[in-house]
Amino acid sequence: MIYNPLGHTGIKVSAVVFGGIINRDETQGDANGNVAEAVAAGINYFDVAPSYGNSQERLGPALAPYRTNVHLACKTMARDAKGAKAEMEESLRLLQTDYFDVYQLHALSTDADLDEAFGPGGAMETLVRAKQAGIIRHVGFSAHNEDVALRALTLYPFETVLFPMNWALGINRGWGDRLSALVQERGIGLLALKTLVRRKWREGEERVYPKSWCQPIYGNEALGLAAMKYAVLKGANTLVPPGDTEHLGFMLNNIGKAYSEPLTEEERALLHSEAILVKYELIF
Repeated sequence: MIYNPLGHTGIKVSAVVFGGIINRDETQGDANGNVAEAVAAGINYFDVAPSYGNSQERLGPALAPYRTNVHLACKTMARDAKGAKAEMEESLRLLQTDYFDVYQLHALSTDADLDEAFGPGGAMETLVRAKQAGIIRHVGFSAHNEDVALRALTLYPFETVLFPMNWALGINRGWGDRLSALVQERGIGLLALKTLVRRKWREGEERVYPKSWCQPIYGNEALGLAAMKYAVLKGANTLVPPGDTEHLGFMLNNIGKAYSEPLTEEERALLHSEAILVKYELIF
């Protein structure tokens, strides 16, 4: 496994993240097995959120034997201080821990999200107090809007950003370029979402991977590796796979190449040709 500094946090994270949604609706036995296999493969960063169904309930007991040797990240969708405090306390209980290595405002999408979270009685009051108390070690956010992400970074010295570094969006729209440059300049940890996503699900389409918000790349290993290299090129410290063990395994098998081999001209051409095909079906 490759380990990279997560910005200036002082944490060295595995180049592949275990997304807690993988354990959603699994038996506790299967969840325990998934986590044990991830740890054995060298994964030391686990990310989950209250909005991922019963993922927290499954991840807590599964991660308990390894908790002191791994990094745990969680999130809140609440934008008010009271709601954020309640979600945080419930997550601590379900995840059987008394601290989070990283805690994030989840899915910042609009200026209104920021205005509420940073306003009087906003969620950031809870996160700041929790960091002062040692319950949170590092504060970050996830976002699916680049303008909102850039504005968030003017409001607080966030240490991590969880953001889609997706090849199809980048090639078709220049998505993520400004954020990528800024986080690298400031030494902010960048966790790349949607790396292995191809397009949005079509209406009525069978969701072969039901835990993935979008259609992931499958059946095309060359495209998958090129997509991973694209995210690395954008400065990603670590990559988050879609929510299934198949894509987690693909990332584990290819992460060495993604970080050690440059994106070739042939791979660039492949990404561009595939990006054209999904130009009108982008995930955002």
